[in-house]
Amino acid sequence: MDFGLVLQTDPPAAEVVELMRRAERAGFSHGWTFDSAVLWQEPFVIHSRILEHTERLRVGPMVTNPGTRTWEVTASTFATLNDMYGNRTVCGIGRGDSAMRVAGRRPNTLARLGAAIDAIRDLAEGREAEVDGNPIRIPWVKDGKLPVWMAAYGPKALALAGRKADGFILQLADPYLTEWMVKAVRRAAEEAGRDPAAVTVCVAAPAYVGDDLDHAREQCRWFGGMVGNHVADLVSRYGEHSGLVPDELTDYVKDRHGYDYSHHGRAGNPSTDFVPDGIVDRFCLLGPAAAHVEKLRVLRELGVDQFAVYAMHDAREAVIDAYGAEVIPALA
Repeated sequence: MDFGLVLQTDPPAAEVVELMRRAERAGFSHGWTFDSAVLWQEPFVIHSRILEHTERLRVGPMVTNPGTRTWEVTASTFATLNDMYGNRTVCGIGRGDSAMRVAGRRPNTLARLGAAIDAIRDLAEGREAEVDGNPIRIPWVKDGKLPVWMAAYGPKALALAGRKADGFILQLADPYLTEWMVKAVRRAAEEAGRDPAAVTVCVAAPAYVGDDLDHAREQCRWFGGMVGNHVADLVSRYGEHSGLVPDELTDYVKDRHGYDYSHHGRAGNPSTDFVPDGIVDRFCLLGPAAAHVEKLRVLRELGVDQFAVYAMHDAREAVIDAYGAEVIPALA
């Protein structure tokens, strides 16, 4: 199992770079950042500094979207970083939640997302692609390689990930839901004539190492609110108890009342008072390091290839170090 570190690009950028360097020294293989231009600093600028100051770490957004940048700009950005630092980027992509909504736009359609996945990958790897009805190619790309990993929850999105993406990003660490969604992605891949095992599975969730579970829950409760944004969309699209989405994912949002993006992804988010302790425990990794290892072994058996640690809490350095000392050696 590989490990990634996920950070917001809050200023100062030098602190983000230093935490990524610390993660590489601890044995993490991937460094991810949020991508929401209004809420945080521009990630790709910071990615360049991370790549310059690390040796092996692979870097990417978790996640970008096909609406805030034109596809050829996204592809050229990745291709430039790869040319400079040796194919060390991954394109995490989704419909766009905070990046689109904060700017007053709706998240992208799945049809647009699917077309963008193909175009961005092809352009970044030097092939011709169609963008807005026009065939284009980036002529200077040589030996480019860009895996595209798609974030998804709902049945149509999971199917799209299975058909088109090189990897699947699931933003929660509940074993039951992980099994359900991994099976859906792999089934779609097989139906599309792809090798299901070739789709990398990345589970991303907050991890907090320590014995004070009450404090850990409060530091990670924001995550249930963030996931709740996507879940609320699913409920509005498919209805409650539809059978198309597991009730275990959707039931907890019934008491949700709006969401304030100014606190998005942050400990103490007041928009997460509807999130019960049970959801925090299921969706996150909490407790002593041994408890993390135990849950991660279960996830690995379900087909998870990478666990990406959301480190948006008051113990970022401590969780990186604990994973490097106790968790990664037990699972790498």
